[in-house]
Amino acid sequence: MPTYNPPLRDMQFVMHELLNVCDDFKAMPVHAEIDADTINAVLEEGGKFAKDVIFPLNISGDTEGCQIDQSTHVVTTPSGFKEAYDQYVEGGWAALGCDPAYGGQGLPLVVNQMFYEMLNSTNQAWTMYPGLTHGAYAALHAHGTEAQKQTYLHKMTSGEWTGTMCLTEPHCGTDLGLMRTKAEAQADGTFKITGNKIFISAGEHDMAGNIIHLVLARLTDAPAGIKGVSLFIVPKFMVNADGTLGARNGIYCGGLEHKMGIHGNATAQMVLDGAIGTMVGQPNKGMNAMFVMMNAARLGVGNQSLGLTEVAFQNALAYAKDRIQMRSLSGTKAKDLAADPIIVHPDVRKMLLTAKAYAEGGRALSAHCAMLLEKEINHPDEKVRKDAGEMLAMLTPIVKAFITDNGHISTNACMQVFGGHGFIKEWGMEQFVRDNRINMIYEGTNTIQSLDLLGRKILGNNGATLKKFGKLVGKLVEEEGVNEKMAEFITPIAVLGEQMTKFTTEIGFKGFQNPDEVGAAAVDYLRVAGHLVFGYFWARMAQVALREIAAGNTDQFYLAKLQTARFYFAKLFPETATLMRTARTGSKVLMDTDAALA
Repeated sequence: MPTYNPPLRDMQFVMHELLNVCDDFKAMPVHAEIDADTINAVLEEGGKFAKDVIFPLNISGDTEGCQIDQSTHVVTTPSGFKEAYDQYVEGGWAALGCDPAYGGQGLPLVVNQMFYEMLNSTNQAWTMYPGLTHGAYAALHAHGTEAQKQTYLHKMTSGEWTGTMCLTEPHCGTDLGLMRTKAEAQADGTFKITGNKIFISAGEHDMAGNIIHLVLARLTDAPAGIKGVSLFIVPKFMVNADGTLGARNGIYCGGLEHKMGIHGNATAQMVLDGAIGTMVGQPNKGMNAMFVMMNAARLGVGNQSLGLTEVAFQNALAYAKDRIQMRSLSGTKAKDLAADPIIVHPDVRKMLLTAKAYAEGGRALSAHCAMLLEKEINHPDEKVRKDAGEMLAMLTPIVKAFITDNGHISTNACMQVFGGHGFIKEWGMEQFVRDNRINMIYEGTNTIQSLDLLGRKILGNNGATLKKFGKLVGKLVEEEGVNEKMAEFITPIAVLGEQMTKFTTEIGFKGFQNPDEVGAAAVDYLRVAGHLVFGYFWARMAQVALREIAAGNTDQFYLAKLQTARFYFAKLFPETATLMRTARTGSKVLMDTDAALA
């Protein structure tokens, strides 16, 4: 059976030593009174909930899965899931980062982010039920009418009701302009919605009293394509004027998908048969509101892989220290044992350090993005809000794609550490691999994230936002450029920062002549950009560690951070050279292949 220990020390390092989040909170009236002790206490209790309540349900939930009664369309979640959710609601965890105006606790988003990392480590399938609710809550909070907010947000904040996003249809995936679900206006201002949705995570279940579906559909007179899509609230049960539940609405689960992983989450085929909905926002402007939820989901998916990377690393490390196999190539290390623990072998250490470096780098980036979102929403200075939103928009596809790709690399590496035992279910490692695999696919595949980053977020504004990030790198280089102890961290990001300008310009020029050039380079490009961002944060983490060590701090945490930074820059960061070379090979070798793909 796998084990898990909440990485509270590293979370505290990221928040209080790397990002100094409480200093930023002082500039935001809504969080001005928040201090480190409060944050740490909340996360300590959150870690206990994750470890003690939902982690024991991870393997059993995967084995049992969700069940549907086809005659009633009732979906039952695995044993213990509902009881754990009841504890989650009773403990106030659902309300952690929500608006106090609707019963929330109003804690900073970064606290909720760290809490959800621990939930994802311990049970991603379970965590998706409350996780999607946060996205639906955010969309309604930003775009709902006051009446809609009063009707739905209090119950969603408390966790009594959950939420979903209903986008995909059988004939279209991410290309939502192709959707066919129809919304017909009614005399009372509501809409009657008919259609079919697939791949709806947490679409039907027995864990909460009501499910609030956010559904994309077309008005009968809507223009073609994505510009003709509207957003609707479609509750499982209608809500009466006094807030009580009314009649069952015309939306139900037609079937559950049989999947590679996340078996404990109900991935539903949803049928809308004249379901009653109310419009969110303006007609044919549904994507404006839905993007709030989609962007929240993309950050959340990165967090899912971060959580799985962390728990996979912890278990692989423990196994490598315990499992004996062969002798060290440089001489016997455990003379009292028949063989040495496998952690003495260089490649085993490489696999472990890969997962550790990607987990800790991902945690720093995720926390930084949570702070950018906080500033975009709550900072009193309009320029700070605008700049934070712009930077977050560029970093979001990196969080989604780079962290989930790294999760795939890391969970597979950690399973490899176990050898044959990693392939056996009882150790839990193969489940981490299977569960992580969906993270690279949903909420826009990682290729779509790459096209978004390169085509829209970078080339779309002539690299203006990338240049702003480059200034952050340049500032760090200027601070530490003459510090010999920082050279091994500063030189790589300084060189890559300079290369990125030429690299981006070259891809953009070729793409102007032939758009397929952007498509051919995008995935490699995102990974290069991801390493630039991770490299920046790893250099900053090394900077903090070196300062503490120089000041006489003997805490081994800082030495470990420094050693991991050295590994990252020596063994993982150099991938950028290959990626830039392959990106530059262009589209011809891909597109001039009709015979090969006949």
